[in-house]
Amino acid sequence: MSELVIETTQLRKEYRNRRGRFVAVKGLSLHVPRGGVHGFLGPNGSGKTTTIRMLLGLARASGGEMRLFGKEVPRLLPEVMGRVGAIVEQPKFMPGFTGRKNLSLLATTLGKDRRKVDEVIETVGLKGRDDDRYRSYSLGMKQRLAIAGALLKSPELLILDEPTNGLDPAGIREIRETIRDLGESGVTVLLSSHILAEVQQVCDGVSIIGHGSLLASGSVKEVVGSRISGGVRLGLADLAAGATALEAAGYDVRRVDDRLVVDSTDDPAALTELLARGGLYLNELTPIRADLETVFLELTAEDSEGPL
Repeated sequence: MSELVIETTQLRKEYRNRRGRFVAVKGLSLHVPRGGVHGFLGPNGSGKTTTIRMLLGLARASGGEMRLFGKEVPRLLPEVMGRVGAIVEQPKFMPGFTGRKNLSLLATTLGKDRRKVDEVIETVGLKGRDDDRYRSYSLGMKQRLAIAGALLKSPELLILDEPTNGLDPAGIREIRETIRDLGESGVTVLLSSHILAEVQQVCDGVSIIGHGSLLASGSVKEVVGSRISGGVRLGLADLAAGATALEAAGYDVRRVDDRLVVDSTDDPAALTELLARGGLYLNELTPIRADLETVFLELTAEDSEGPL
């Protein structure tokens, strides 16, 4: 069995406000093995960021247990924090200093030398722009500099909370490539993100939570594959007639834009034959393959506020 870098058991976090008690995390048992990139997904208010803050000692758990590298936290957090890098909030860099100068100041604080600064600049792809002032950086470059700062400790675990939030497509792609490279280099990355297509492209494993509880966990292939319904998308000239014929034969049919969707069928060819007997001919028959976004929306259907 792979070593668990992150482990929580029945983790709970309660808040009290004027309305009474609010449970942000409810009995969460999370397991993140060593190596690769692990996606951490949940709708807005699901407890995802609260969980990360508890792991890092920024919030106190109301109950349950947490371990990083097998060490109980927060009690033994000082023993493992040197192995952990994290970006939970936007780092405070000096806008008038260059990217390199900002990293050099941080490296001095951490007791790292100039060679480490050169290394992390290369790792995040800022070489050639490292002598530009921070204020001139795009949002994507600022995020890469933040990742570089977190990498100065040579962490074995890197926790990133919404690292692509607010970025344009080019910036998202740059951060995605950086994260993928880090995962392949041996760093374990816990990636919290609401951009599900990006998560599916870069992550090896995923955990989905809702209302503070674990809904699904495993490799991306396992989580997505477990929800494939065998549905097909049909295109034909007369959608109404096609739907009537299929429903009369006992199929569950729904219209999506200018196509019909049959949610489950063991034999798509039988649909073609059925419709052809009624003079209805298909111009499209496409198997519907589940993706991470489909699974996420299905699992978190009760959470109406949208993904965070």
